[in-house]
Amino acid sequence: MSWGTELWDQFDNLDKHTQWGIDFLERYAKFVKERLDIEQNYAKQLRNLVKKYCPKRSKDEEPRFTSCLSFYSVLNELNDYAGQREVVAEEMAHKVYGELMRYSQDLKAERKHHLQEGRKAQQYLDHCWKQMDNSKKKFERECREAEKSQITYDRLDNDINATKSEVEKAKAQFYLRTHMADESKNEYAAQLQNFNAEQWKHFNNAIPHIFKNLQDMDERRTVKLGETYRSFAEAERRVIPIITKCLDGMVSAAKAVDNKRDSSIVIESFKSGFEPPGDFPFEDFSQNLSRTGSDGTISNTPKGDRDRDGAPGPRQDPKHPMSRTKNKLWLFGKKPKAPSLEDFSHLPPEQRRKRLQQRIDELSKELQKEMDQRDALNKMKDVYEKNPQMGDPSSLQPKISETICNMEKLRSEIHKNETWLAEVEGKQSSRGDRRHSADNHHHTPQGRESPEGSYTDDTSQEHHTPHKHSSPPQPGQPNPDPHEFDDEFDDDDPLPVIGHCKALYSFDGQNEGTLVMAEDEVLYIIEEDKGDGWTRARKQSGEEGYVPTSYVEITMEKNSKGS
Repeated sequence: MSWGTELWDQFDNLDKHTQWGIDFLERYAKFVKERLDIEQNYAKQLRNLVKKYCPKRSKDEEPRFTSCLSFYSVLNELNDYAGQREVVAEEMAHKVYGELMRYSQDLKAERKHHLQEGRKAQQYLDHCWKQMDNSKKKFERECREAEKSQITYDRLDNDINATKSEVEKAKAQFYLRTHMADESKNEYAAQLQNFNAEQWKHFNNAIPHIFKNLQDMDERRTVKLGETYRSFAEAERRVIPIITKCLDGMVSAAKAVDNKRDSSIVIESFKSGFEPPGDFPFEDFSQNLSRTGSDGTISNTPKGDRDRDGAPGPRQDPKHPMSRTKNKLWLFGKKPKAPSLEDFSHLPPEQRRKRLQQRIDELSKELQKEMDQRDALNKMKDVYEKNPQMGDPSSLQPKISETICNMEKLRSEIHKNETWLAEVEGKQSSRGDRRHSADNHHHTPQGRESPEGSYTDDTSQEHHTPHKHSSPPQPGQPNPDPHEFDDEFDDDDPLPVIGHCKALYSFDGQNEGTLVMAEDEVLYIIEEDKGDGWTRARKQSGEEGYVPTSYVEITMEKNSKGS
C-alpha cells in the first residue's frame, strides 16, 4: 500500500507522523546512552572494588594459602569481567548510540526536503486556483454588465422619444459589453482547463511522489530501529563466551581451595621445632619431718615415689626471674633491643633452619652468577690476547679481580650460614637425647628453653606449676637481652594500647620477660606478634610482658589512643 494513493489528502497528518518517528528514534538513542552509562559505571565500580581488595604487599609477603590464592584468582577474573562490561559499553556507544544520532540528523534533513517540496506543490496549485477563480469572477461580472447594456439598448430602441444618437450609443455599448463578456468567457475557460490539469498533476504525480519518499524514509527509519535493537543485543551476546570463561575461572579457583594444604602451610610457617614439655617430677618436702602414723598426709605419700625421689627436691629460688619481673615493671617501659638478626637466633629452631637454608640458596645463586661472569670475562680476555686488535686484555683484569673478590665474599657468607645451619640441626638432633636423659633422672628438672632459645638445667629457672593438658604448645620464647635493660627506662612513656585480648588458657610465665595470666583474664595489647609467636601485653595493674599468641583471643582496635 502506498501513502500517495491512500493518504493523498493527509499531508498534515503525515507531517506529524514523520516528526513523531524521528522523536521516537531519538528517545531510543537516549535510552541506549543511559544504558551504556550504566555499563561504564558498573565496570568502573568493579575495577575499583578489585583494586581495593587486591594485595598491596610484595609477592614475597603474600600468604601462600590456597584460599588466599583462589580469592586473588577470583579478583583477577572479576577484573576481566569488568573489562568485558567496558567492551559492551563501547559497542553500544559506537554501533548503536552513535549510529542512531547520525541517522537522526540525516532523517531530519531528508524530511525537511520532502515537506518543502510538498508545500511548494500545494502553493503552486493554490496559485492556479486563484487565477481560475479570478477569471471566473471577471466573466461573471462582464456578463452582468452585458445584460445591463442590453436592457438599456432595448429600452431606448423601443422609446419613440429617444434620439437616434442615444440609440446608437446604447447599441455600441451593448456590443462592447457583449464582446468583453465573450473574452472573459474564453479566459475563464482557459484558466479552468489549466487549473484542472495542474490539479490532476498535483494529486496524481507530485503528491504521490512526495508521499512515497516520506513513506520510504519512515520505513527505513523502522528498519534502522530493528537493526539497532539487534546490535543492542549482539553487543551483550558477543561477550558472553568470555564472561563464561571468567565465571569458569572463578569456579576453578573455588575448586583449588585445599584445606589440607593450608593446614600444612600453617604448620610449616609456625613450626618452632621445640619438644613439648615433659612431666614434672614429684618433689617431696616432707623428708625432714618426723613420720607418725597419725600424719595422714605423709603416710599417704606413695612409697614408690619416695624411693624414686630419694633426696628432697630442689626448692624454688626466692630470686625467681618471675618475681624479678614483677618487681621491675620498668623493664617493659621500652621495647628491648633485639639481638643481631644475622644468624636468625631470635627465631625458633625450625624457623631459623628454614631462614638459614633460604639464605644459603640465595647466596648460592649469586655465587653462580659471579662464576658465570668470571668465566665470560676469562673467555673475552683469551680472545683479546689472540686478537689484540679487538681490545686490550689488561682492561678486563680489574673487572676479573672484582668478580673473584665477590666470589670469595659469597663463599665466606655461605660457609658462615652453613655453620649456623649445622649448629641448628645439631641442636635439634640432640634434643631427643637430652629429653631422654632428663626422664631417667627425675631429681634433675626437664631441660627447658631459655629466652635466648637455648636449653638450661638451672632449677632456679623452673616454676613448678602444672600445665593444663588442653593448652596448645607454647611457641619459642622471646629473647630480650637482660644485660641491655637499665634503670634509664624508668622515665620512658608506656607503649600505647592497640587492642585487648582474653586468655583462653592459664600461663605461668616461667621465663624472664613473660607475663603470668589466668584463664579468662583480660589484658591490653601494646605490641603485635612479630612472627615469633609472642604478643606483648599489659595487665590492668600496669605489669607488662610477653604472652603466647596462641593462648589468647586478640581484638585489635582501630585509631586507638595510648593508655
